[in-house]
Amino acid sequence: MSPPTSRRRRALPVLTAALAALLYGLAPPAAADDGPADWTARPAGTGTGRDARPYVYLEGTPGTVLQDRLAVTNSGRAPLTVRLRGDGRAGGWIRFAEDTVTVPARTRADVPLALTVPPDAVPGDASGEAVAIGGGEEIRVPVRARTVGPTLAALTVEDVEVSDGTIRYALVNRGNAMLRPRLAVRAEGVFGTLLDRPERPLPLELAPGRRAERTEPWPDAPALDAVTVRLRVTASGGARDEAEASATYLPLGPVVGGGLLLLGGLAVFASGAYRRRRRTGRAAPRPPTVEAQPPVATEPLLKAGAKT
Repeated sequence: MSPPTSRRRRALPVLTAALAALLYGLAPPAAADDGPADWTARPAGTGTGRDARPYVYLEGTPGTVLQDRLAVTNSGRAPLTVRLRGDGRAGGWIRFAEDTVTVPARTRADVPLALTVPPDAVPGDASGEAVAIGGGEEIRVPVRARTVGPTLAALTVEDVEVSDGTIRYALVNRGNAMLRPRLAVRAEGVFGTLLDRPERPLPLELAPGRRAERTEPWPDAPALDAVTVRLRVTASGGARDEAEASATYLPLGPVVGGGLLLLGGLAVFASGAYRRRRRTGRAAPRPPTVEAQPPVATEPLLKAGAKT
């Protein structure tokens, strides 16, 4: 669907006129007409109706000066003075031949404009508006500019954190192309997979060089576990990156205190049992003692048959 040719802002004192009609018995004012206004602003061209250009479209390499025209048509019976300016990224690249133009009655003026693509512009699309203000009204004409050149799709996921049932992370467009990221989330715990969300598109359009801080809810995070959360992001053009973060979940409050008391009790119990085992256990065997033996005679033995 093509964007509208222009956006018009009008303030009609219908309510004031209606009150005046009630107070002074005047005829009620006629309903506002949605038909064409006394003046219009749109991209210049020969086409009309459906053939008219819906917006200003220009493309070129960095440093190029591109030219176009904005048609301001005054259908009224008096001259109209219109002020012109640019708005938005591409609108900021526009300069008009005249910032203020006076258009005679029932006349169309084609105002030249020049759009200069910055020398350091990265390839890709930029948008903005050409704004015309006159007669208490404002008309905005869409402007689309494309910088021609090789494109690079590069995306990183950074600063992953897990806390309070929320996964926090940042996406950064490191290339020069507009990206629409997709995200997959997986969490592994001690006993297996805790979270497995398949890849899905994010409601985000990331311009080159932009960083977006985002969060991923995890309301059913475990109460007691050590987990590793992995994020995988992809985008068109082959952009892809992964990052992970670890977190340890422990019960809070009385549960922690009870756990510490339990551990302390087990330690005391183990120490007491060891002492009792030392007191009531079997006596350790004593080393054997050597009794005193009579001294061995040192006299020479008598020979057999010797007389005494």
